[in-house]
Amino acid sequence: MTLIKTKIGRRAFIRNTGLAGGGLVLGFNWLASCKMTPEQVNSMPKEWFELNGFLKIGDNGMVTIMSPNPEIGQNVKTAMPMIVAEELDVAWKDVIVEQAPLNTDIFTRQLAGGSQSIRQGWEGLRMAGATARQMLKEAAAKAWEVPVGEITTSEGVLTHEASGKSAGYGEIASAAAGIEVPEEVELKEQKDFKIIGTDRLNVDGPKIVTGKPLYGLDVQRDGMLIAMIVHPPAFGMKLKDMDAESVKSMPGIRDVFAIEPYPEDLEKQWSDGGAIQELAVVVGNSTWECMQAKKALKVQWEENSKLESSAYHDEALAELLNTAPKEAARKDGDVDAAFKKAAKIVESTYTAPFLAHNTMEPMNFFADVTADKAELLGPIQTPEFLEITLASRLGLPKEKIDIMMTRMGGGFGRRLYGTFGVEAAVISQKVGAPIKLVYTREDDMTQGTYRPSYKVKYKAGLDENGNLIAWHVRGAGTNDDLIFENRFPAGAVDNYLAEKHSLQTNVTTGAWRAPRSNFIAGAEQAFMDEVAEAAGKDPIEFRLELFDRAISNPVGDPKNNDYDPERYAGVLKLVKEKSNWTDGSSGKSRGVSAYYCHNSYVAQVLDLTMNGDTPNVDKVWCAVDCGIVINPLSAKNQIEGGIVDGIGHATFSAMTFKDGKPEQSNFDRYRLIRNIEAPKEIETFFVDNGIDPTGLGEPSLPPIVGALANAMYKATGRRHYNQPLISDKPPLVG
Repeated sequence: MTLIKTKIGRRAFIRNTGLAGGGLVLGFNWLASCKMTPEQVNSMPKEWFELNGFLKIGDNGMVTIMSPNPEIGQNVKTAMPMIVAEELDVAWKDVIVEQAPLNTDIFTRQLAGGSQSIRQGWEGLRMAGATARQMLKEAAAKAWEVPVGEITTSEGVLTHEASGKSAGYGEIASAAAGIEVPEEVELKEQKDFKIIGTDRLNVDGPKIVTGKPLYGLDVQRDGMLIAMIVHPPAFGMKLKDMDAESVKSMPGIRDVFAIEPYPEDLEKQWSDGGAIQELAVVVGNSTWECMQAKKALKVQWEENSKLESSAYHDEALAELLNTAPKEAARKDGDVDAAFKKAAKIVESTYTAPFLAHNTMEPMNFFADVTADKAELLGPIQTPEFLEITLASRLGLPKEKIDIMMTRMGGGFGRRLYGTFGVEAAVISQKVGAPIKLVYTREDDMTQGTYRPSYKVKYKAGLDENGNLIAWHVRGAGTNDDLIFENRFPAGAVDNYLAEKHSLQTNVTTGAWRAPRSNFIAGAEQAFMDEVAEAAGKDPIEFRLELFDRAISNPVGDPKNNDYDPERYAGVLKLVKEKSNWTDGSSGKSRGVSAYYCHNSYVAQVLDLTMNGDTPNVDKVWCAVDCGIVINPLSAKNQIEGGIVDGIGHATFSAMTFKDGKPEQSNFDRYRLIRNIEAPKEIETFFVDNGIDPTGLGEPSLPPIVGALANAMYKATGRRHYNQPLISDKPPLVG
């Protein structure tokens, strides 16, 4: 039996009990990441549809759970209600789910980022469902005059076996509203789960495939105008002047002007990364008319800082790699002395370019700002932070700002930065009308907030028996320091040194799916294979030896290490078994990789053949330890998506700059993976250990890059050190 304190007072818990037709409305302070509500059916009172942030039970037994967290394709809008429904003990067919608007009075952490929604929400969501179930049981016990401990629940029905009495939740809901919130409730044991751990289809699936309006670009409102922006063509430029009058007379154009969404005196938050101080704006009746006016608008720009090119970034990062920082991020033992004694030394340097996010749905936001209120609607990963910035920028109290979230057509970190929402609000305020700001693909790709470019240098020392005795890593990134100094192999090597640098640049960067891990995992795991080869050892066995050391005789305090070596080794052993690693029966070139990030462990084996310089991935085996899996169907989709994404970007993609100007502005020059290039088969295996859920949206991407590079080496006999891998060719000789 697991008991959990409700940690919530009656006043906060019961928000409204005076609904027409009876029914119980339970409001939860979502201590973790989210909160959700099943929605109701046509026969339920209309007032129920107007409430936000509550678990509602109608007198017909239907349950509505609203999902506070943004839905970005990670399927939390299905998984989170599953957790509530499990503890409530209601039939899934009787659950309806709705997206909640931003409501910081009720919910906490209304954010999609870091693969933390389920992990952060797990306890609070279970508490919510279990508390509602307990209150229903107590109401039934009082009505039937029987001990509450004798009442059982199943699929929305309360039963007292001894008396033969039973009732649906809807019949008891009104009485349950008067029950005092219990101080603690009993949670289900994992063996008793009926919903968690079962495949459930995406609750928005039918709407998505039938084209129902779910996304920001679908938003239409009476009197709404379209707005489009013109931003500086190069990083390091600012707006000087423009000939607005020349395009105001064009068909459908209402106005042309400049705005300062982020004045110099505005206090920015981290979510305002990539903000541009001044922009040119075109407002008109339609997207097409605004696009034509944008093309015709003559704008003058002036240089206000250095116009950086990719050659500068490469040279500056390389210089940092040759410079020891003043302080090490972590130092165990004496690395220099160990290298002097080493029988073999292996050194390699890895690089990766800037990457764009390239969400399928370009940036957009609807805003209707008046003198006394602001209504916004759009695809945003960080609505809470957007609200704070808007309150400051618009001069409105937060309670006068209403932010509603649409489903997102991709995000991958791009929509953590709510600058486009601020721009929409400022434009609406200026024109005095509701507007929908729409970015073109070129606007988004050339405005920044890229994955940083990186360089990292590794050096490893082996003794005469092929044992790893020294490890030195020094990394540098643009606006980012790259290195996770307490991750593997820290704690497994006697002499370990991790150092890091950051190169400040005016090219704006931000979180990109699995920040930092998306590069460092592939580099580390490719180098690990190179060291294993120098040691004359199988790459999996070489890694397992290091994990054994971290388990049985760790270097330093194990609490300083970010990872659990037993769980880490566990996924490696599982993928070794499932892929038949040692039997060689696949007949393909094979690579392995394993990595820990976002609190989860992933190991992968990849088989490929080469078609010229292009890898054809035949199969990927993937072992995952992410604790309890809520929805296996969705979880596999997340794993597969991360694998395809990682292979594609590592193989093909790059953003480069000349005199501060991005050289790629659309998909004609920015290469993404194509359907035919995706793995032909992906097989995923989850570790069933009963541990509370951890991250899943990002952890499968980082290690696949290393598995790919290692398999390409087996196929070609040549190591790949620079991304994109398809362009990484040996230098010409002679």
